[in-house]
Amino acid sequence: MQIVKNTVVTLHYEMYDSENTLVDKTEADEPISYLHGGYDGIFPLVEEKLHEKKAGDKVDVLMQPDDAFGDYEAELVRVEPLDVFPDDVELTVGMVFEADDPETGDVLMFRVTQIADGKVVVDANHPLAGQSVRFVATVADVRPASPDEISHGHAHGEHGHHH
Repeated sequence: MQIVKNTVVTLHYEMYDSENTLVDKTEADEPISYLHGGYDGIFPLVEEKLHEKKAGDKVDVLMQPDDAFGDYEAELVRVEPLDVFPDDVELTVGMVFEADDPETGDVLMFRVTQIADGKVVVDANHPLAGQSVRFVATVADVRPASPDEISHGHAHGEHGHHH
């Protein structure tokens, strides 16, 4: 079966940063599944390259920042006094937490990038923002989506989303 709109696609993938270092991959027994056809379940450029492929086919997609995690935005980096963080949380570099953006009200995921001299540097950019990203995928399975999956806009079941 070919990948077309309203099919559930199961993939194994590897993702590489701009230095061609492996940064993410599926495990052999844990592929990912998404609903194909513009439901934002996968990078749009990858979805475009997967269109009309079938089980066993491979794609190798080099994405520029606009197609992947966006441009690096300096305004998403903040320096905060250490005392604004809860006393019961041991801050470490690499730690991720949610916080409201005071200007937009959006909830952002911040990563602690530095702790020194009573100050904490936090960054809401994705770690791969501003980089080209290579996405290499092998199609493991393609099946028709159920009416439920189509109405919910995502895959259900073993490797997809569960309710």
